[in-house]
Amino acid sequence: MVQRVSTVAFEGIEVRPVDVQVQVAPGMPAFTIVGLPDKAVSEARERVRSALIASGLALPARRITINLAPADLPKEGSHYDLPIALGLMAAIGAIPHDALAGFTVLGELGLDGSIAPVAGVLPAAIGANARGEGLMCPSACGPEAAWASPEIEIIAASSLVQLANHFKGTQVLSRPQPKILETEGPALDLADIKGQESAKRALEIAAAGGHNLLMVGPPGAGKSMLAARLPSILPPLAPAELLEVSMVASVAGEIEGGALTNRRPFRAPHHSASMPALVGGGLHARPGEVSLAHHGVLFLDELPEFQPQVLDSLRQPLETGEVSIARVNHRVTYPARFMLVAAMNPCRCGRASEPGYACRRGPNGRCAADYQARISGPLIDRIDLHIEVPAVTAADLILPPPAEGSREVAERVALARERQAARYASIGLSHLRSNAAVSGAVLEDVARPDASGLSLIRDAADAMRLSARGYHRVLRVARTLADLDGIEKVGRVHIAEALSYRALADEVRRAA
Repeated sequence: MVQRVSTVAFEGIEVRPVDVQVQVAPGMPAFTIVGLPDKAVSEARERVRSALIASGLALPARRITINLAPADLPKEGSHYDLPIALGLMAAIGAIPHDALAGFTVLGELGLDGSIAPVAGVLPAAIGANARGEGLMCPSACGPEAAWASPEIEIIAASSLVQLANHFKGTQVLSRPQPKILETEGPALDLADIKGQESAKRALEIAAAGGHNLLMVGPPGAGKSMLAARLPSILPPLAPAELLEVSMVASVAGEIEGGALTNRRPFRAPHHSASMPALVGGGLHARPGEVSLAHHGVLFLDELPEFQPQVLDSLRQPLETGEVSIARVNHRVTYPARFMLVAAMNPCRCGRASEPGYACRRGPNGRCAADYQARISGPLIDRIDLHIEVPAVTAADLILPPPAEGSREVAERVALARERQAARYASIGLSHLRSNAAVSGAVLEDVARPDASGLSLIRDAADAMRLSARGYHRVLRVARTLADLDGIEKVGRVHIAEALSYRALADEVRRAA
């Protein structure tokens, strides 16, 4: 007789059902796992053997064969331990044969029979709920699985003994409840920054429309402080966005204690990050920083110090909102709709814009051009807002704190986002919630400027040599400016301000 247990294999944030088939047959004692297992799955037999012994059970001196079907699908990870162990327990009569029917099972076993947390519980729970099944998982992952649906049956145990007692009826495991991650420490606030009013304005525009932002300024001007406070003015995640963000975090093993958060992600990788670390990849095609920043912020400090090939790998995610990782035997796609916020010095020493300073490498302009040429023109063209962040003077620092902080700016951003969501829902595009995600055809319809604005952008397109992408980027920013003002029609003043944020891009593009 073959005992069957349902589990899953992960392809990105998608799950594919896997049938764990357990057979205990007469023959020479052996324990074999087949079905394209990787090293972690092959080692499961030792963890399962020790966990069963620690739980008071012994494997029979017979031939044990574990088949993971479909056999041509690669199996990776340690979450196959628990379904293999429970299948064996059912096959030898330690638990009822029908106890596992209608459940998807995943979890890692310790040598003492404990069940350790694993990655990917939330996508597995969502997949099980879609198939009308329940879920068995580690107790530490129970609150995470509970977010899949209030109706799904969840059994979250901390050991094999607890599961055995639950099936015998001597111990009842209650259904876990969803948990929200509590934020610790004081939140960062824009009121902490003195001066830099134009940079704060650009930050508000970027937050309101989901636009990409590049800040150029000398060291110590406050670029990193501004970027770190961007999450404080972003609206909380919508329910659909929360689910997408949490699924990526779950697959990457970034959820601690099963608690989810409705705060938008903020990722700030070091400039030494490799291409797989940034866009995803590696041996098991794991999600990268761009996917972990989905519906949030990816902050790249010291932008020119990143490897040029790494920066150019951001081009496709910035356009399509997803990352496709191709391997010989499979292809994985992760979502990557993020806001790119970058900061850089004007030159290597950072003093090219300082009055009266003469660079030893030659003219200041040449030094700055050589440094900025490390960034390709096509990448610069994908950034909506380009601003200069001047150095803060002592006169700015002795001023009293600004009267307006993150709370007031966040209210304006939230109103602008609500206008955008309502606009796109009215034309049947309810999945769009910001101007940055709108395609060119829709954008030309919703952001059509008035006569004077149209004349201005036509003249500016010729003078600034705007590409088709640059033209649409200007329209997107102008549409966001109109939303911040609560105006339905894009006017000349909105086009003029949007164009002002492209002037610096021309200088960097020429350097590139």
